Amino acid sequence: MRAARPDRDEGASGTESPRSPGERFADAVDARLPTTDGGGRLLRKAFPDHWSFLLGELALYNLLVLVLTGVWLTLFFKPEMREVTYGGGYVPLRGVRVSEAFDSTLHISFDIRGGLLVRQMHHWAALVFVGAIGVHLLRIFFTGAFRRPREVNWLIGVTLFTLALAEGFAGYSLPDDLLSGTGLRIAQGIMLSIPVVGTYVSMFAFGGEFPGHDMISRLYGLHILVLPGALIALVTVHLILVVYLKHTQWRGPGKTNRNAVGKPFFPQFIASSGGLSLMVFGVLALLGGIAQINPVWVYGPYRPDQVSTGSQPDWYVGFLEGALRLVPPWETNIAGHTIMWNVLLPAVVLPLLLFLVLYLYPFVEQRVTGEWDQEQHLCDRPRERPVRTGLGVAGIIFFGVLLLAGGNDVVAQTFRISVNALTWILRIALVVAPVVAFVVTRWLCHALLRTEQEALEEGQETGEVRQSVTGGYESEHRPVETFRPGAPRAPLSPPDGHPGPRTGTPSPEHREPAPRTR
Repeated sequence: MRAARPDRDEGASGTESPRSPGERFADAVDARLPTTDGGGRLLRKAFPDHWSFLLGELALYNLLVLVLTGVWLTLFFKPEMREVTYGGGYVPLRGVRVSEAFDSTLHISFDIRGGLLVRQMHHWAALVFVGAIGVHLLRIFFTGAFRRPREVNWLIGVTLFTLALAEGFAGYSLPDDLLSGTGLRIAQGIMLSIPVVGTYVSMFAFGGEFPGHDMISRLYGLHILVLPGALIALVTVHLILVVYLKHTQWRGPGKTNRNAVGKPFFPQFIASSGGLSLMVFGVLALLGGIAQINPVWVYGPYRPDQVSTGSQPDWYVGFLEGALRLVPPWETNIAGHTIMWNVLLPAVVLPLLLFLVLYLYPFVEQRVTGEWDQEQHLCDRPRERPVRTGLGVAGIIFFGVLLLAGGNDVVAQTFRISVNALTWILRIALVVAPVVAFVVTRWLCHALLRTEQEALEEGQETGEVRQSVTGGYESEHRPVETFRPGAPRAPLSPPDGHPGPRTGTPSPEHREPAPRTR
């Protein structure tokens, strides 16, 4: 039973000190709700203070904007492919036969007060949401925050990224304009490339021959119900695990595997996080008001016999477009059946392999480094893990080349170069550039570690030069006084589980698993 709390604290003299209005309010709330008993521990929970730890919150607040603006848009959008004659406020398209989905999109954009602002905020939030999840995953990867006991949270994060891609594509396709229709046509080609069952998958998805009459309504159900529900459920589980397992933190004085040093959840962390949420809302509102995005009235309604020149998808599926453009036209005929390797490999096999690598990487690395039985609550600096950092940079370069290839026609036209020549350059770069990036990154990590070690041993140069009594010259040094988060301090003795500079794996004498306290 909760002990009763007095309204006033009695001092040593027996007199009662008056309580502040905030304390009296807390007492009144606690008398009615178990805030102190049930949530007191959560309110006092420490959250490390570093800008990189806010990337996950950036994704969370973008999701909140998506939900709020999406609920508003559902009040006016009609997910139907039945054709109507447009007669709204956009004069150039009046009298044109369009689908109800396209008609309602133009109605939101031109005839509803604030409709275009909300619609553009929704689209910008979707782009930033996927980007924030991706950058957050990179932060987790490069700092090693995916290791035990957080492997499940890594799997949830990768799944969230996958669902965000699917959610973005579904929403991008709903207006039924020429650009999104071209994307759906490409998606149908990818379905058809699957051996044996491809035609069945396409017929099931589109409800018949492309484009059918059911695709928009099916995507609408996925976009507003199934995928958001899965996203919100996984985000909830993700946050619960973050609180339960405690937050990772950078190495530093007083910071170990057994504690967490930072701001308390209330009121400091809530104040800074609330400020970030307002900034996210403000920036998205500014982008929605001044930066035009997805002007469907320029593209026009979708027609199966037309395609928009220079069409580009949203950035997060640009790598898929680039992969399709780089693979040569390879086909194989087997028993009268054609296997389209030029579509199957880049659009089906490659994404499956990429996400399989992301799902398995934490387990593979921990097996290789021998950290499988250790709990890791301290973040690695990227330079301390040369191999992991090299692999991460190589993956980023690989993605970047594919993203650039997704707009090879636009790049070729802009810089007046041959599309064929650019395509061959990108094909070579896709193989060579990641290897070069890995080697260079690994070398830089070792060089940074050596430079850092020399600075700790010899000190930093002051810029002053002295002449010795023998006539020689030597530069003056002073001890290192400023340290970045996680940087080592003299003496150069690695803390528990700190990786060595050469192999990036812990020394054998630091193999004991650290107990977890919360």
